Amino acid sequence: MATVQAAPRQRVEERGGATRVMWMSTLAFTLMFAVWLMFGVLGVPIQKELGLSDPQLAWISAVAVLNGSMWRLPAGMLTDRVGGRIVTVSMLLLTAIPCFFLTQVGSYGALLILAFLVGFAGNLFSVGIAWNSAWTSRDRQGFALGVFGAGNVGASVTKLLVVLFPGLVVGGGAATMGFFPSGWRVFPAIYTIALVVTAALVLLVVPRKDKVAGSGKPLGEMLAPLKEIRVWRFSLYYVVVFGAYVALSAWMPKYYVDNFDVELRTAALLTALFIFPASLLRPVGGIFSDRFGARRVMYWTFGVMLLVSGILMMPNGHIVIDHVDGSTTNHLAYAMGLVPFTVLLFVLGCAMGVGKAAVYKHIPEYFPDNVGSVGGLVGMLGGLGGFFLPPLFAYTKVWSGFPTSTFFVLFLLTAVCAAWMHWTVIHMLHTQSPELARDLELKESVS
Repeated sequence: MATVQAAPRQRVEERGGATRVMWMSTLAFTLMFAVWLMFGVLGVPIQKELGLSDPQLAWISAVAVLNGSMWRLPAGMLTDRVGGRIVTVSMLLLTAIPCFFLTQVGSYGALLILAFLVGFAGNLFSVGIAWNSAWTSRDRQGFALGVFGAGNVGASVTKLLVVLFPGLVVGGGAATMGFFPSGWRVFPAIYTIALVVTAALVLLVVPRKDKVAGSGKPLGEMLAPLKEIRVWRFSLYYVVVFGAYVALSAWMPKYYVDNFDVELRTAALLTALFIFPASLLRPVGGIFSDRFGARRVMYWTFGVMLLVSGILMMPNGHIVIDHVDGSTTNHLAYAMGLVPFTVLLFVLGCAMGVGKAAVYKHIPEYFPDNVGSVGGLVGMLGGLGGFFLPPLFAYTKVWSGFPTSTFFVLFLLTAVCAAWMHWTVIHMLHTQSPELARDLELKESVS
């Protein structure tokens, strides 16, 4: 009898362990994401205190995003080798060190170095993907990865703190406010404490005996799937739904201030309205992917993104016609107001939130034994999109003279991804048997 009951009891314990891993990894990722992207809002008081130019300010956020992307592949592979518990705790504590020194920084050079080091926080994403995939059964992976990915909402934490407590960013220099430094330095001080506390909670809450998907697997075997074109296609999808999300999260506060003449506090709140659905709808995207198939969800995602970005990229203005008698008339006047712009940006965030989960639903299905390496590469390239897109937004604005060129870039990138995905589907149907159409969501045979 004891032997008969052992298996069900073990399954219940494993399910409980998977749940604890999911929630604690989500908590850690939310905090690390807040730390990773905190310079998007803090850049305004930092620029004022240190007298930085706009390019100098842009590099602070850029180097943080860069370092938060470039280590995702090795971090995911390390998680497959030694387990997510030890990697997560180590990364939380390592990030706390430069975060603390940010409270003492007084020069641009030191700030740039520390911003780069703090950006390491962004690499926790591939750790959580591999960790949750190892613990979660296949039929619930879409949901679990969606819940974990909702930690992207951490991008709004600093913005909301600025909205709720605007007095926190008042002041600067080396002055202190009780235990905490004053001005923008209060945020890295708070985050330093939160990182250490969260590391302790992870150690206490998650199971001590971790699941390790790739223990003892040769390095070459772990990297072998990266030769497949399918992996690089998934990576491009993730540039669109995640890299663009990161870029817009940092770009939109300044966009609102420059184009709608609102205060930073208002711009931060309006940007949060984009961040929330782009993050919190990720579990919904996971559920949709589990139920309808990830590829079908990607079709919905790209369709909505093309529609919304196609509207947002239309420049404000009108056509001027010069007549023979020397008079002029204006026609087809068009201008996007603050409210419709925010509504459309909210819809764009919804599509991105659902799409991010759909991209990662593919990975454990096609590469169940290499989630760390494949998920790490996809996450790395997606994050690097968040590094390269803001400069691309800026250069296209200078070249075209239209601020809305930001969304023209997004439209073109989305169109390329949608066309590539659709070509792949059509190619599969022509090269395989007609029966493949009925099972299209179950298994992809040809990239």
